[in-house]
Amino acid sequence: MESQYLNLLKKVVSEGSDRMDRTGVGTRALFAQNMRFNMKDGFPAITTKKLAFKAVKSELLWFLEGSNDDNRLKEINGSEKTIWTANANADYWKAKAKFEGDLGRVYGVQWRTWKRPDGSEVDQLGEVIEKIKTNPYDRRLIVTAWNPGELDQMALPPCHMFFQFFVADGTLSLYMHQRSCDMFLGVPFNIASYSLLLHMVAQVTTLKPGEFIHSLGDTHIYNNHFDQVREQLTRKPLPPPTLWLNPEITDIDSFTMEDIKLENYESHPPIKADMAV
Repeated sequence: MESQYLNLLKKVVSEGSDRMDRTGVGTRALFAQNMRFNMKDGFPAITTKKLAFKAVKSELLWFLEGSNDDNRLKEINGSEKTIWTANANADYWKAKAKFEGDLGRVYGVQWRTWKRPDGSEVDQLGEVIEKIKTNPYDRRLIVTAWNPGELDQMALPPCHMFFQFFVADGTLSLYMHQRSCDMFLGVPFNIASYSLLLHMVAQVTTLKPGEFIHSLGDTHIYNNHFDQVREQLTRKPLPPPTLWLNPEITDIDSFTMEDIKLENYESHPPIKADMAV
């Protein structure tokens, strides 16, 4: 399971094109890659370095709340700093922020309170979950965070921008397209986050979790991550863990941090790297 991620890391290193980017750090990149993770094989948490699963589940719960407040994410995570704090404090955004910790109309806001032209709101995720329950073979089981009319109101335009569900034989699968893919820092996090979302939605719709299919657009390694990538590629993957969800939860809005656990997760030590902002 993890081998396809490691193989893609190797492919970017050996076949990618060197390009400059918005951050000024520079990347080596490939375009339009793909990975598939079957939940029957275990939960796809990366083991060749330690996955920050607490951050994964707290951010996803924050998305599900529809929040755009880094202070709220700090509360959920129980920390003084989150993976969003640097974006909230970035100079290019501070002049637009409406309050300390404001991130604008980012992921969760678009998922749960997309604005129609008349000012009313759409709970995209809530409507999709209801469709899965009542019309599971609908081809419109889609949630998008890419709102062209509000990109300038976001501290960071969405990287993982679109996802679609598919039901067959009592099994729920999830396809996600990610426009910008930081292979070393971000992608392991994204794999875990959407696999977790798949399990949660499957549970509240009484379906079995099937595949998470990850479509990667600009698939890149930052120039200041190459030493870390080489170290990670020397490590052998360990057996994948299993995910436990509180079986009593039947509503997507009722999950808490305590209702989500990784069991039997073993990994190699963390590998630290700076995030480009």
